[in-house]
Amino acid sequence: MRRFSLIVNPAAGRGRSLQLLPRAIAALTSAGLDYRVSESASLEHAAQLATNAVTDADIVVAVGGDGMAGALAGATSRSGGTFGVIPAGRGNDLARVLGVPMEPEAAVSVLATGATRLVDLIGVSVPDQPEVVVAGSVYLGVPSVAGEIANASRLVRGPMVYPVAALRAVASWHPAAFVITSEHATHEFAGYAAVVANSAYFGAGMCVAPPAQIDDGVLDLVLMRHGPKLAFVRALAKIKTGAHTALPEVSLHRDSDVTIRLDRPLPVAADGETLPFAAPLPAGTSLRIRVLPGALTVIAPPATS
Repeated sequence: MRRFSLIVNPAAGRGRSLQLLPRAIAALTSAGLDYRVSESASLEHAAQLATNAVTDADIVVAVGGDGMAGALAGATSRSGGTFGVIPAGRGNDLARVLGVPMEPEAAVSVLATGATRLVDLIGVSVPDQPEVVVAGSVYLGVPSVAGEIANASRLVRGPMVYPVAALRAVASWHPAAFVITSEHATHEFAGYAAVVANSAYFGAGMCVAPPAQIDDGVLDLVLMRHGPKLAFVRALAKIKTGAHTALPEVSLHRDSDVTIRLDRPLPVAADGETLPFAAPLPAGTSLRIRVLPGALTVIAPPATS
C-alpha cells in the first residue's frame, strides 16, 4: 500500500487547514490508509517536501488553498509523482475543477477510491529566470492587483474577499496596454485584464473561462478591453456563472503558447499568489505562458463529459 504524504499549509484559509486536518486524519485512519503529515513553512519549502515525498514513493496530498496546490502540483509533476488534494483554503478552485469534494472526509474518500487521470499544467517564465509550473491560471491587470489586496485583507474573510478586493482594485484603475503574441495571433489592446486559464475557475468559484478544460492540451485566454468602469462591475456581477463573456469588452481565444508584455509595471499572479519574479513584472518584459499537456497524474473522481 502506498503512503499518502499530507503537506499542510498552516496559514491556508486563515488557519482553516489546521482546523480541518484532524477530520482528514480521522478519515484516513478509519479507511486504513497509510499516511504522514508535514507542515510547510513556505511554498518553496512545500515544494521541497513534495519532491522528498515522491522520492519516497509517496502520493503527495496538498492540504491548503490554491497557492499550495499549485506549488505542490508543479513539484510533483517535475518529480514524476502522483498528486491529490484535500481542499482547505479560501478558494479551492483546483479541487473544484477536479471534482474533489470540499468536506475533508469526502476528499479522503476520493483519495481512497478515486482513479488517476492526467491533467495539464502551465509553465510561466521570463527571460533569464527558470520556468515556474502552476496549475489553474495566470492573470494580469485588475485580477492580479485584486489578488494582492485580498491576500493582505484582514477585514473580509472567506470567498467574499475576492470580489471586494476586485472592486477596490478597479476604483483606482487606469487602462494598461497589453500585447499578447503567439505563433497564431496577436492581441493588442488597452484594458483591464488578461487571464490565461487552464481551468474554468479562479477567485473562489468565479467561472472566468467557461470553455476551459484542465486536460484538453490548450489554454483559454480571457481578455477584457477598456470600457467604463461600470463595465468591469457588470463583469464581476456576471462572472460567477460565466455570463461576463457575453459583454462586448470581453473576448475569448485559445492558444498553447503565448507571450505577454505590458506598458507599465504590474504584478502577475497564478493560483492566488503573486509570482516572485513578477512582483511586479517590469514594463516591456516578455512573460511566456505555455501549456504542459498531461503533465500531472492526479487522484480524482472520474472526469465527466
